[in-house]
Amino acid sequence: MKLATWNVNSLAVRLPQVLDWLAAQQPDVMVLQETKLTDDKFPHAALADAGYQPQWFGQKTYNGVALLSRAPATDIAKNIVDFEDDQARLIAGSIGDLRVIGGYFPNGQAPDSDKFVYKMRWLTGLHDWLKTELQRHTRLVLMGDFNIAPEDRDVYDPVAWAGQIHCTPEERAQFRALLALGLHDAFRLFEQPPKSWSWWDYRNLAFRKNQGLRIDHILVSDALRAHVQACSIDKAPRKNERPSDHAPVVVEID
Repeated sequence: MKLATWNVNSLAVRLPQVLDWLAAQQPDVMVLQETKLTDDKFPHAALADAGYQPQWFGQKTYNGVALLSRAPATDIAKNIVDFEDDQARLIAGSIGDLRVIGGYFPNGQAPDSDKFVYKMRWLTGLHDWLKTELQRHTRLVLMGDFNIAPEDRDVYDPVAWAGQIHCTPEERAQFRALLALGLHDAFRLFEQPPKSWSWWDYRNLAFRKNQGLRIDHILVSDALRAHVQACSIDKAPRKNERPSDHAPVVVEID
């Protein structure tokens, strides 16, 4: 199976790019973040025509997530169970015996902000819910825009970013807590090129200068680790006209 995650930063704007990418790469499952569409505006017909059975969960202007799969997804969950939240940030479904969770993790804005407090609460809620999910589903993949650069090697300038949002000790500790549940960073299971990022700011020619962060991740459960064949970041869509600021991340599991 080939699974992918992509923060498209507006599906209304990026739908043609998503359809082109799906046609070229043929993933079995894909999760999208920042669709920025209310449910009634979601382009389910276009995605169905492309061969995918979509599940979606959106809101006006902000956030929004989707799960696209060739085979039907069942046992759909929208947002973290038992965590009160009015933001559309998470969608989960089972494709066969594989549990797929796609998330748009809160940005957090700044370490001293209310949005950072919300991010910490959300991450704690996710962690607690995942404990239960992993007991029910040993074959589990968690992927999406985590808005966390787990290590200094995931940041183009670790000194400048030290203590900044995405790179705070608190966020990195939350990432390690997810791994401690029995999850593995699929990208780091393989030797990777240095300076591998998944996000580049639109400003200051960041993509041209390759000044980015690796904040989009795919985590696989213990039961899947030995079956992961490859994991990579596809930078090609970032070169498109009017691109998302994120690139897709892809994992292949036998």
